[in-house]
Amino acid sequence: MLVRLGKCFVVVALATMLGAHWALLQTVAWTTMLADNLRTHSLSESVARTFDGKFPCPICKAIAAGKKSEKKSEFTLQTQKLEFLTFKDNPILIAPADFQFLPQMNFFAESFIQKPLTPPPRGFFA
Repeated sequence: MLVRLGKCFVVVALATMLGAHWALLQTVAWTTMLADNLRTHSLSESVARTFDGKFPCPICKAIAAGKKSEKKSEFTLQTQKLEFLTFKDNPILIAPADFQFLPQMNFFAESFIQKPLTPPPRGFFA
């Protein structure tokens, strides 16, 4: 039970952090506005009045004020300019005198010499 409560708390915290509470409140406000507009206007006029933004309800005004007052931390990305040394002439790369190729190692299972024990040990799995 405690684990389920913790998971619910994490989901609510993430939703709040991402701003889902504003979307939920806005949905409630639009639903209320649409229901109020349907009492006096036709369906098409009610939908237009609800979503055009010209006639905001008190809940919509409170949501807009809350969004404006919510302080968002501004992340400033500080980039540093990389400075590389410039060469006037092309650099010359010289290989070392004692250079040699090493043999390639085979790490596939077929390359190992050890065979599994026959019959396999059963005491470990009992």
